[in-house]
Amino acid sequence: MAERLPVLFVSHGSPMFALNPGSTGPALLAWVQAHAPAEHLRGIVIMSPHWMTRGLSVMTHPHPTTWHDFGGFPPALYELQYPAPGDPALAQRMLDLLSAAGLPAQADPLRPFDHGAWVPLRHMFPNARVPVVQLSLPADVATSDLYAIGQALAPLREEGILLVGSGSMTHNLFELRPEEGPTDPYVTAFCGWVQDTLQRGDLAAMLDYRRTAPQADRAHPTDEHFRTIYFALGAASWGQADGPKPSYISHEVIYTTLSMDAFSLH
Repeated sequence: MAERLPVLFVSHGSPMFALNPGSTGPALLAWVQAHAPAEHLRGIVIMSPHWMTRGLSVMTHPHPTTWHDFGGFPPALYELQYPAPGDPALAQRMLDLLSAAGLPAQADPLRPFDHGAWVPLRHMFPNARVPVVQLSLPADVATSDLYAIGQALAPLREEGILLVGSGSMTHNLFELRPEEGPTDPYVTAFCGWVQDTLQRGDLAAMLDYRRTAPQADRAHPTDEHFRTIYFALGAASWGQADGPKPSYISHEVIYTTLSMDAFSLH
């Protein structure tokens, strides 16, 4: 049996993260080189908030294109490509695991890589040689259902597959400031609560974060960028007896309010 791989949650920030890695990009690359080097992986499964669907969908395209699903950015950003291959066999394995768990999903043979996937992966695996399969974020399901999706795909960790939830630890686009400055106190409060809750393994509080976390509504006026965290937590069996504690990779904050927190669960 192969060694069980860790699980990641990464914040992908603005699309400009692709061009401006800050401290988070190098930190993610260093983590990959130490814990999940490309030559040891069979593939990557990533859930992004930029692919929301009714029910579950799995990318099955063997050669997904790079989608620049944003507007108003510098021309250089639209020239970037992330030519990682897909993996139809891995996609079918995912469909089978989800079905066995009572979570049937649809195959999507046309889905491209959205920026929630290719932007962070560009820093983590710059050679784009590891096959990547995206999993959609189902809309209007409970956080516990997203956790269950991660649990269903957890066996992939022992098959050489790195599971990644890509989102944003805070994501209030109404309060972004183009200039650098001190981190807004509400960001510190929310991110600190998440880290403390993860360290304590308090699954009930985490699943009910809208009610239990300070400044939750301000940190996430809409919560799609936070909900991918539950996929990662479920895949790692976090919050269960003897579950893992997080190991933080980045605590960077950009534009004073956009947290780039990233962590692994072993």
